[in-house]
Amino acid sequence: MRKMALTAGIVGLPNVGKSTLFNAITKAGAEMANYPFATIDPNVGMVEVPDKRLARIDEIIPAKKIVHTTFEFTDIAGIVKGASKGEGLGNKFLENIRQVDAIVHVVRAFDDDNITSVTGKVDPVDDIETINLELSIADLDSVNKRYPKVEKVAKTRDKEAIAELAVLNKIKPVLEDGGSVRSIDFNKDEQKIVKGLFLLTAKPVLYVANIAEDDMADPDQSQYYQAVKDYAVKDNAEAIAISAKTEEEIAELPDADKKDFLEAEGVEESGLDRLIRASYHLLGLATFFTAGGPETRAWTFHKGMKAPQVAGIIHSDFERGFIRAETVSFSDLDKYGSMEAVRKAGRLRLEGKDYLVQDGDIIEFRFNV
Repeated sequence: MRKMALTAGIVGLPNVGKSTLFNAITKAGAEMANYPFATIDPNVGMVEVPDKRLARIDEIIPAKKIVHTTFEFTDIAGIVKGASKGEGLGNKFLENIRQVDAIVHVVRAFDDDNITSVTGKVDPVDDIETINLELSIADLDSVNKRYPKVEKVAKTRDKEAIAELAVLNKIKPVLEDGGSVRSIDFNKDEQKIVKGLFLLTAKPVLYVANIAEDDMADPDQSQYYQAVKDYAVKDNAEAIAISAKTEEEIAELPDADKKDFLEAEGVEESGLDRLIRASYHLLGLATFFTAGGPETRAWTFHKGMKAPQVAGIIHSDFERGFIRAETVSFSDLDKYGSMEAVRKAGRLRLEGKDYLVQDGDIIEFRFNV
C-alpha cells in the first residue's frame, strides 16, 4: 500500500492556542492499529477525515468494518521575531516548515486578560505579518543565493535559465516588500519553476482564527475573524474560525455526547472536523472508496490522478497490472439505493487507463499480474 504522506504544519506565536489545538487533534487521533506505516513522532498527530458518505455506502453495500482515510498534522516549534536570522529556534522552525505540504497558521482572535499576548495586544493581522515576514526574509535569502547562478547561465541563452530568471524577477520585488509568493499569479510553466524553488511562502496556507467560545455559533460577529478573512483573501489563502479550548474539551467527550454539546453551542459540526476538511482541500486532495466484503474504506488521492495511479495507492500490483476500473459515483449509489439498481440504470461505468478519478467514486479495480 502506497501512503499518501501529506501533512499540514501548525504554526503560531506563543499563547495563541496552537498547542491547545494540537492537543485537540491528538486526543481525537485515529485508531493507529489499522495503519502499520504510522510511527508517529510526539509532535505529529493523525486524524480521521470525517466523511458521512462512508456510513451510507455501508448501508447499501454492507462490510465487516468501515475505515476512514487519515490526515497528519505536525506541531511546529514556536517562532519569535528574527527566526529567519536563527533567533530562538528559528532555523529548526524554518526547516520544519520546509518539510510540510501546507501551513495551518493559528492566530489569537479572543480577549482574555488572564492570557498574556506576546505582543502586548490582540491583533491577529499583526501576528500573521510577524510570522509571514520571517518566511519572506528566508525566501528572499534563497532567491538572492540562486539569482547570480541563474543569471550567469541565462546569458548563454539557455532557455530554462531565461525562464527561471523571469520567475525570479517576478518573485524578488514581492518578497522585498514582505509579501508572499502564493499571492502572485503564475501561468502553468511558471508554476513548475516555482515548485522547484521550494519556497516557504509558496506553500498553501489556512489561517485559523482562534475565537472565543461565545463566538462559535456566529464567528462572523468577531471583528478579529473578519480581519483574518480579509487578510486571507489578499494573500491567496483560506481562513476558518474555531475555538481551540472548546475543541480540546469536545475531543475528550464520548461520541454520543459530542453531538449534544455541539447542538447546545448552536453549531452543526466540530471546528476540528472543519479544520481537517479545509486542510484536505487546501492540498488538492479528494476521496475515493472501495466497498463491501471485509471493509468499506475511504482512500486519499490527488485531484487530477488517473485510474492506474489511484489503483497504485491500494497496491503497486493494482497499478502494474491495471485492466479497468469498475466505477459508480457516490451520488448515483445514494440515488438508486443498490448496486443492482445502479446497473439497471446503466450507471456502472467501465473506465480505462486515461480516466481521471473523481471525488466520491466507488471503484473496484480489475488487474492482472
